[in-house]
Amino acid sequence: MTPNMGNIDRIVRVVVALLVAVLIVTNVLSGIWAWIAGILAVVFLATSAIGFCPLYLPFRIKTR
Repeated sequence: MTPNMGNIDRIVRVVVALLVAVLIVTNVLSGIWAWIAGILAVVFLATSAIGFCPLYLPFRIKTR
């Protein structure tokens, strides 16, 4: 797995994941939408941590 995410992309994903977490904790997001957003936030954090986004491969996107 060659990293295909740049620093700005990774930072934006972490910020979005933290924002989603705050919205869930403060009950702004609830129910099924909270679950969907929470799962997406976890995926954002995971891809940011490893620097690789598998969804970028078929489109040949590299932000690095």
